[in-house]
Amino acid sequence: MTKNPYILNWIDEMAAMTQPDNIVWIDGSEEQAETLRAEAVSTGEMIQLNQDLLPGCYLHRTAVNDVARVEGRTFICTSKKEDAGTINNWMAPAECYEKLSKLFRGSMKGRTMYVIPYSMGQVGSDFAKYGIELTDSIYVVLNMLIMTRVGTAVLEAMGNTDGFIKGLHSKAQVDEENRYICHFPEDNAIWSVNSGYGGNVLLGKKCFALRIASYLGKKEGWMAEHMLILGIESPDGDVRYISAAFPSACGKTNLAMLIPPEIYKKKGYKVWCVGDDIAWLRVGKDGRLWAVNPENGFFGVAPGTNEKSNPNALYTTTKNTIFTNVVHNLDNNTVWWEGLDNNPPANAIDWKGNPWDYKKYDKKDKSTCGAHPNSRFTAMATNCPCISSEFDNPAGVPISAIVFGGRRAKTAPLVYQSFGWQHGTFVGSIMASETTAAAAGAVGVVRRDPMAMRPFVGYDMGDYWAHWLDMGKKIPNAPKIFHVNWFRTDDEGHFIWPGFGDNMRVLMWILARCEDKVEARETAIGYVPYAKDINIEGLDLGMETLEELLSVDKASWLEDVANIKDFYDQVGDRVPAELKEELKALENRLA
Repeated sequence: MTKNPYILNWIDEMAAMTQPDNIVWIDGSEEQAETLRAEAVSTGEMIQLNQDLLPGCYLHRTAVNDVARVEGRTFICTSKKEDAGTINNWMAPAECYEKLSKLFRGSMKGRTMYVIPYSMGQVGSDFAKYGIELTDSIYVVLNMLIMTRVGTAVLEAMGNTDGFIKGLHSKAQVDEENRYICHFPEDNAIWSVNSGYGGNVLLGKKCFALRIASYLGKKEGWMAEHMLILGIESPDGDVRYISAAFPSACGKTNLAMLIPPEIYKKKGYKVWCVGDDIAWLRVGKDGRLWAVNPENGFFGVAPGTNEKSNPNALYTTTKNTIFTNVVHNLDNNTVWWEGLDNNPPANAIDWKGNPWDYKKYDKKDKSTCGAHPNSRFTAMATNCPCISSEFDNPAGVPISAIVFGGRRAKTAPLVYQSFGWQHGTFVGSIMASETTAAAAGAVGVVRRDPMAMRPFVGYDMGDYWAHWLDMGKKIPNAPKIFHVNWFRTDDEGHFIWPGFGDNMRVLMWILARCEDKVEARETAIGYVPYAKDINIEGLDLGMETLEELLSVDKASWLEDVANIKDFYDQVGDRVPAELKEELKALENRLA
């Protein structure tokens, strides 16, 4: 399929180490994909679901010890330890290659090595970056065919250069004691061994599109961010785009596929999804920041996805979807998960492959779940009813606003705007969520997750913030930066803001600020809306409550300042001086 000597020599070298019985090149054709699906069904690796109810859909189960990303086993391997930073796990490249080579040696004996040439972004566009993943898993191949752009066109676009990301993956023994997901940013390489779970083995996703890409972005003057991209279309047909970063469990996919509340729907407003997880951003010729979603599909969390929380996501999964670790409903050969509806199947197999009795399910005990809490669906973005017409635009979309968000019970107001790009970078750097009862450990513990990138920056966090500050100087018409918090609670712990589609009311204020259409009041933390400027028509929410949602609790913020100082100390001496100045200025304003 190619005469590129760099590609061929590298494959020869990897095959000599892993010793597969066969090597198969993935060409991106539907015929080849169908053959692989049939093979996966014949070996039991996948189960074909009811083709009348769920056409093109399959179910897969991972090993019980292999159900999520493993941050403790994820390494950034740079020649200097300090370049990987204090937040990442580090291993010296030579040591890592030696250690993993032993695990890879002979790992594909009796198996086929699949060669997957893929593009992140539209093939041939200014944004596009290319990779090849070598894997011994049909499941990985079929997921990569959904999540990325795969095939011969990618090899043609690569030409005879060596500028591609070299990804090597083997399930090996799926041994959790020897599971490693290692990134070599200086070598454009990713090695993943002993896992079969998506986030660890679909190397185009977090490994390439965030960890390696964030390093490339710093080097080349662009940004790779853990952000959704959505467009809001006004009744006159004008569309404004927002990119937004949220830690997990903060409603990111729901926001990306938001359905406008009735008051906006009736007026003719529409919301379009460009991406639900990753954004690559570059300065355009017009001096604005432009973004693309480098992915081609969604790798979404199934539990909690339902007709109310995210009807668009649910519809997206009704065809050509791979479900991982959900319940198998034997009565009609379909799937089910907690939070889908109130009709759990009576005759079912759980995510581990055992008979499941829904009557023994206890909400407080995750071990009784039929679907794993991190069970997934992999679906084509083009399945989504609200996918943007700009999804495939090689130039991307112009970003009006960048939004950061976290889960805070009292500290952060519903929304506030930063004073400028530098202060906005500070706001992103201190992003945090409080642990909920669903997470292990104490409730209410603050976990800092800067720009929602804590597990995904491919180099030192302080250097990453410095890159944000540098980018601000290169964008003549930079987006305005905001922070939202849908999760403020009353004294009984109930959420005050309704969330879901009603979050659009806040986005409308954000866009109005971007166009200088509304005033705001200056506070110690940033610009906060006047309550009258947030549309609450049709909500069971009084003006007084809205004022409370928009209030700035100085005592909570002063407590937070102490926590931020500790976090900056943890990041270390590469925290930019500008951010330390912003922290000092915040403390002074609060005092």
